[in-house]
Amino acid sequence: MPSARPIPTLPKSGRFTLPPVLIGTACEGCGALPAADILAETLGAKMAVVCPASCAATFSLSYTGMAWRVPFVHWIFESAPAAATGLRHAYDARGLKDVHVVCFAGDSGTADIGFQALSGAASRNENILYICYDNEVAMNTQGQATSTSTPLARTPTTPSGAGLLRKDVPRIMAAHGIPYVATAAVSHPDDYRQKLRRAARITGFRYLQVLTPCPIAWGYPHPDTLDVTRLAVETGLWMLYEVDGGKWRVSHRPKRRRPVREYLSLQRRFAALRPREMQALQRRVDGAWRGVR
Repeated sequence: MPSARPIPTLPKSGRFTLPPVLIGTACEGCGALPAADILAETLGAKMAVVCPASCAATFSLSYTGMAWRVPFVHWIFESAPAAATGLRHAYDARGLKDVHVVCFAGDSGTADIGFQALSGAASRNENILYICYDNEVAMNTQGQATSTSTPLARTPTTPSGAGLLRKDVPRIMAAHGIPYVATAAVSHPDDYRQKLRRAARITGFRYLQVLTPCPIAWGYPHPDTLDVTRLAVETGLWMLYEVDGGKWRVSHRPKRRRPVREYLSLQRRFAALRPREMQALQRRVDGAWRGVR
């Protein structure tokens, strides 16, 4: 049996470092690792993290080690924003208003299991930064479909392809009237950092959704995580934008969008798609961009 290759996305930030006991708890090529590392690198020591049950919780801590070098709360699936709300008010009561309280949660804990707590915290405009790292499946529980799964993607609970429409959580959050909403992707770290810095300067509820592919669930070679992510952006399937104070702005516009089939063909989860289904996804993408100025 060949020996395991090193994780190519092993974090190097001083605020997020996998101790020896946690190396191997993240899958090789995990897209959530660089998302966590960039977050820690950008916000630094003035941060406290609430992480519900998820892949990130798995690689963040064990009984004998922790990856985060800031206060870290491992919470239940359903109510990370509620825990973050309590933490925020506790810091405020102690006069520590400069500490960023951050939720770092997966798409299942955001768009499905924890959505009521997310919506409630947004409606109250709690002073929290919420980051959803989106790998489009509930990978912490073996890869079931979530409501952010790309339509027609094959998962253990949708073996013939996900028939649900993708829940557009960033737009839903923008409809709450919160001060800042953005999308990002680990293939575009400068864009992600810039949005984190902008969010850090704003008071109130802020929401970022970061595309973080999973090679295990999506079915592509581990070293290709950043290439797959970049192609999601360049085909237009994953639009990079922000809604700042109610003003919409696209932060990256592909000069010439590549065909969606190039992205789909790299992943086993789309291996059974017929040409007409690929064309249907292409029409969805074209329609989404048609109204973008």
